[in-house]
Amino acid sequence: MKELDALLRDKVRMLGNALGNTIRNDLGEDTLAQIETIRKQAKRARTGDEEERDKLLGLLKGLSDDSLVPVVRGFNQFLNLANLAEQQHGISWRREDAGEESTDTMFPDLIKRLVEAGIEGDDLTSKVAAANVELVLTAHPTEVTRRTLIQKYDELSHLLQQRDDLHDDHPSLASIEERISCLINEIWHTDEIRKVRPTAVDEAKWGFAVIENSLWYAIPEMLRSMNIDLMERGAPALPLDAVPVRFSSWMGGDRDGNPNVTSTVTEEVLYLARWMAADLYLRDIEHLGSQLSMYAGTAQFKEKYQSHEPYRECLHELRARLENTREWAQANVDGEVCELEPLLDDAELIEPLKACYDSLVGCGLKSIADGDLLDTLRRCACFGLALVRLDVRQESTRHSAVLAEICDFYSWGNYLEWSEEKKQEFLLKELTSRRPLIPEFWEPSDEVAEVLATTRVLAQPIGRGVSCYIISMASEPSDILSVALLLKSSGVRHNLPVVPLFETLSDLEQSGPRMEKLWQVPWYREYSQCRQQVMIGYSDSSKDAGQLAAVWAQYQAQEILSRVADEQGYSLRLFHGRGGTVGRGGGPAHRAILAQPPGSVRGGLRVTEQGEMIRFKFGLPEIAERNLKIYISAVLEANLLPPQGPVKEWRDTMSELAGVGVDSYRAMVRDNPDFVSYFRAATPEQELGKLSLGSRPARRRSGGGIETLRAIPWIFAWTQIRLMLPAWLGADSALEDQIHRGKLSTLRQMYCEWPFFRTYIDMLEMVLSKADAAIAAYYEALLVEPDMQPLGSLLRQRLGDVTVLVLQVKEQSELLEHNQSLQQSMQVRDPYTDPLHYLQAELLYRERQSADVVSTEVEKALMVTMAGIAAGMRNTG
Repeated sequence: MKELDALLRDKVRMLGNALGNTIRNDLGEDTLAQIETIRKQAKRARTGDEEERDKLLGLLKGLSDDSLVPVVRGFNQFLNLANLAEQQHGISWRREDAGEESTDTMFPDLIKRLVEAGIEGDDLTSKVAAANVELVLTAHPTEVTRRTLIQKYDELSHLLQQRDDLHDDHPSLASIEERISCLINEIWHTDEIRKVRPTAVDEAKWGFAVIENSLWYAIPEMLRSMNIDLMERGAPALPLDAVPVRFSSWMGGDRDGNPNVTSTVTEEVLYLARWMAADLYLRDIEHLGSQLSMYAGTAQFKEKYQSHEPYRECLHELRARLENTREWAQANVDGEVCELEPLLDDAELIEPLKACYDSLVGCGLKSIADGDLLDTLRRCACFGLALVRLDVRQESTRHSAVLAEICDFYSWGNYLEWSEEKKQEFLLKELTSRRPLIPEFWEPSDEVAEVLATTRVLAQPIGRGVSCYIISMASEPSDILSVALLLKSSGVRHNLPVVPLFETLSDLEQSGPRMEKLWQVPWYREYSQCRQQVMIGYSDSSKDAGQLAAVWAQYQAQEILSRVADEQGYSLRLFHGRGGTVGRGGGPAHRAILAQPPGSVRGGLRVTEQGEMIRFKFGLPEIAERNLKIYISAVLEANLLPPQGPVKEWRDTMSELAGVGVDSYRAMVRDNPDFVSYFRAATPEQELGKLSLGSRPARRRSGGGIETLRAIPWIFAWTQIRLMLPAWLGADSALEDQIHRGKLSTLRQMYCEWPFFRTYIDMLEMVLSKADAAIAAYYEALLVEPDMQPLGSLLRQRLGDVTVLVLQVKEQSELLEHNQSLQQSMQVRDPYTDPLHYLQAELLYRERQSADVVSTEVEKALMVTMAGIAAGMRNTG
């Protein structure tokens, strides 16, 4: 195997040494020696030698309660620092693979291919401008890293970049490394486990911080770089208002199953976003005011701004309006009345800046206009005054409950018992009625009152910062019409997009016919202007049917929705609710987009980005710029150079695979009477609730089986014990069935020629490479009653079987044969993650045996192992 890049190895070693010095200074040489002894023994145990593993386990079992926390913290922090080094090294100009084909060349290479295909000049630029990518930032219930530590890690990244830029004998090198050591010291003395669960408003502020610290800089830099690539191919620069990528958020708007997201929270988040936007623009205006000191200007501009420094005069007026906006937003957050007039329309922000730009260009100062002023205009086009548009999401039964109480109040009957046809007839009648629907003197239940309070927030001017209203568990046209009625009845005057979310296997299968019925309703066609967004759920469908059946159902749902939309004259935009892990639809963005059905991204792409994946992909400006280009490039390629769709034989094979897969998955997860008990015994699922993670509860309701557990902690728990079950269970039976029937050559052809199947198999391979049957077996031996252990043996056997089957399809002798970077990454982490796994199992055993008497050290050490393993796996849920 190729060795780690020498420079990356140097960074990991330097950070590790600094951490070691910090531990030595804080806890003494003995503690550091203890950690180092365990690490070295873990490395020897990785060879598979049982004797060496027993030595490691002996070292870990011999740890006293007082030693637990320092040891697990040491391993946890090394893994975080290794992640940091890898992330920063990926954008380093000094990395050894910088000259190889990489994501850095993806966009210019695509532009070259598009020109060769005859798409050039104005046409090329207009197609890039219209890429229509929207990334929706969502909070993550298992994002384990505290924000105060994220800020320190970000500073470390910047210091590593500065270190890359200096020669080894540069006089500033020592001071940079001294600051790195100081930061690591700060990190070590900061508690990595939250004491208080973050609120939904805290989560929204974290989302704003990602924009403030990274995306605010990445957007103009990305567009500047894309302009260079376009102009090098003879195409004009992108228009000033070009926005190939936008951002929305669920933080403070996603109330599905989260009682902590209320109308008050949504309103506060909307005002905070306005405050943050105004503050960021004020920083830009302050800088531009010092920069644009020139007196030259066009006659038209100088006629309006008649001072000797007309640009500063123009910016001074805008600054005053932005200050008013910031003060107005703060007053509303504080619940105070504010008479100041805020900026509410993006045009009011853009027009004066555009006037400055046009004047500078008109008098020959285009180079100045295309500097920082252009960057601010780009930000205005992307972020606007709302900064990040908020999605509101609510579960469909909550809307039905509102209408049921209204119907009961008026003695109209039992809405919940009506047929779909009667519901639609009622809703359409009320939608065209001129009288109010909501009674004036009426005391609804608390839950109904809360739904109506939310729709009233959307009727306020601040509600313009909401992008759409998403209905989870949507199943019929009445679910969409009911929301439209409640919005209208609450005073929402603009036609806010209503977005159904199809999540379960059956909902995905019925999504096409259901939308067809809705799109045939004349009232709705006028309301929607024949434009529709539909959300495809990934995580719940995977938990419901298994990953294999889910991905095929998602693919087919996109196909039929696209076809029906064309037939009904609708412009369709699909919204992909993908998580960060494969078990929740995650994976490399470029390949995932190209794996979608041909034609399914014609209306653009909307996709969720969650928790730690936001940090990994968009936490630093340079990394954000690269990942944004990947999204734009993939959408352009999917639309302009689409891959070939599957032939009938492949589709039939995929349907057979999915059928066997779902039956096999459900036979284990739903029908095996020991499965839920085994899951709760073998994994830290029960203990997960003690972590102060996101604002949303881990369960939709207390008790019950896995159907009550959210998809994220479901996957988190299996990842912690390295069985990775949600991503592969069912695929083993399905692949074995096809190969047994002599269809291995068909599977290999599908892998080579069908991007969808290739992406699925590659993602499966990646997950299997992170699985470890021996570690899972250790958890079982300590934590699971003997009568249930045969179930674990069967699961580990099936894990081994699916690994062999994937290797057969890929014609490889080992996993990750063609993904050396991940192989190397896991090699670096294994000596640190292995002890955390074994310690976690031991700590779970101690805690469960101790009943109510659990030491503080054991409790904290257990929480840290969860964070450390998540860091080692580079994902949580």
